[in-house]
Amino acid sequence: MTDNDELTLAAEFPQATYEDWRKLVDGVLKGAPFEKLVSKTSDGLKIDPIYRRAKGATPVAGRAAAAPWQIMQRIDHPDAKAANAQALHDLENGATGLTLVFAGANGAHGLGLDPSADAIDAVLEGIYLDAGIGIELQIGPQSRMAAIHVAEYIKRKGLDAAACDIRFGLDPLGSCAVSGSSPYRWDEIVPAVTGAIQGLTAMGFKGPFAAADGRVIHDAGGSEAQELAFVLASGVAYPRAIEQAGIALEDAQGMVYARLAADADQFLTLAKFRALRLLWARIEQACGLTPKPLFIAADTAWRMLTQRDPYVNMLRATMATFSAGLGGANAITVLPHTLALGLPDPFARRVARNTQLVLLEESNLAKVSDPAAGSGGIETLTRQLCEAAWSLFQEIEKAGGVFSALEQNLIQKKVAVTRAAREANIAKRRDVLTGASEFPNLHEDDIAVLDAKPIVLPPYGEAKYKFDPLTPMRLAAPFEALRDKSDEKLKASGARPKIFLANLGTPAAFTARATFAKSFFETGGIEAIDTQGFTDPAALAAAFTASGAAIACLCSSDKVYAEHAIPAAKALQAAGANHIYLAGRPDAQEAVLRSAGVADFIFAGGDALAMLQAAWQRME
Repeated sequence: MTDNDELTLAAEFPQATYEDWRKLVDGVLKGAPFEKLVSKTSDGLKIDPIYRRAKGATPVAGRAAAAPWQIMQRIDHPDAKAANAQALHDLENGATGLTLVFAGANGAHGLGLDPSADAIDAVLEGIYLDAGIGIELQIGPQSRMAAIHVAEYIKRKGLDAAACDIRFGLDPLGSCAVSGSSPYRWDEIVPAVTGAIQGLTAMGFKGPFAAADGRVIHDAGGSEAQELAFVLASGVAYPRAIEQAGIALEDAQGMVYARLAADADQFLTLAKFRALRLLWARIEQACGLTPKPLFIAADTAWRMLTQRDPYVNMLRATMATFSAGLGGANAITVLPHTLALGLPDPFARRVARNTQLVLLEESNLAKVSDPAAGSGGIETLTRQLCEAAWSLFQEIEKAGGVFSALEQNLIQKKVAVTRAAREANIAKRRDVLTGASEFPNLHEDDIAVLDAKPIVLPPYGEAKYKFDPLTPMRLAAPFEALRDKSDEKLKASGARPKIFLANLGTPAAFTARATFAKSFFETGGIEAIDTQGFTDPAALAAAFTASGAAIACLCSSDKVYAEHAIPAAKALQAAGANHIYLAGRPDAQEAVLRSAGVADFIFAGGDALAMLQAAWQRME
């Protein structure tokens, strides 16, 4: 059969319409409302299960067609010689750029390079900075001189500054937002920033120089629209300051770049990157400028990393890279999957690098420019994000700009509400973190990380101006804290705390809820002792006593509960169970079950974290 035959065969089938799909969906719903399938983002944006094809959509102008993004590799080893060896190895094995993360930077997470001139010389030794590789600096107030030291190193080596592709990463606004303080007001910060930019420009560097960093919001638990609005507000603040310093706005246009977090939510991440390009083009037009594609760097998200079962982080990073790449990111830095545990070893670094190489070289993701153009779902989500972010950006501008909005805690209050809702969804396991809040492995092997002494820098000035900080978080941290306690108890006593699964009836009756209960309690580090099904309360009580557990959980079907739950609970209570749970929602028997000894009910959608924390308090 030829290709033409296949096309002719396909043409014989009628084209499915939106209404055809809706009929199929309605058939599955069996009378339930269609809205049951509609979900919402943390910004309250609706996501429908099906969409019509977008009409008249055009690709979002960004990375050139068939042009790969820069494969950036994070360099953050506190030892300069070790960092240099890592950088050379990465460049020799596929990386096309280096993200130099200095101590004190927002993304350092307790690690980072020494920002001294001597250390920078050692880190850059043997690297051909004018050979087409990308360099991005992530610096903080305490490491701010690193940008100057890098520039001076290039001049000492006699390299053409204009031939060096360097993003200098100046971002005092982001640093103030994360720390919640500043020694200076914005009008006092501006001369220092613009002076540095003018100095670097005079040395021949083409920039960009200032970073509008959305990770500040994302790391703190904020939403996509909040992240975009912060990038817009910061992105406007820097060229506004540069223009006031006497630099033409057309020249300032290319002096700012953006940095976004990419997480494992494929569609939201993809739409977020597309939305930023549209929003920035609107700002350029409002300034009377001809829009030019904004340079957007991406870091895979810190907040989605887990310490437990960290190999799942590889999958999260793959999805994040996939989404950012298709969304038009110009450069992507993949955080190694063990970063939340410490300084990543060579294996973790290789996986981070190869994640991008495979997606580019084997999956060919860069071959099509804006492949999501015309997709009804992505186009709708992009537009909704644009509208929500623009509204918040206007609110920030009305407050006097991003620094004033931070002083008034306008941004922080909105992020705090979103963060609280996100944490509640994690606690109730509505948002699942595989290996941490769901499907835990209490017997996982220790993960290797490098042993390195962090660089300790002196404080940066007196915090004269204080406001609420946008503190970075990791979503899995509350569950991991309980796992850490379990590990400590195992190390100290040779055993973890245990819960006895009081399975009732046959495996067909109890397996589903016993599996649920095992996962539920082991996410909190409480080891579940599985059992065969019981119908005899005396045998159940004897097995509980022999297990050495202090608490128990009844597991079975509602039908079996109706017959056996009450005598089983009484038997467990008589056998000394300190606390008895039942897997399933409370029903009409709740009062009788509680009087028989059942104290709590565990079920999908309940606050698992609070239940586990309470269990630990009882055991302690």
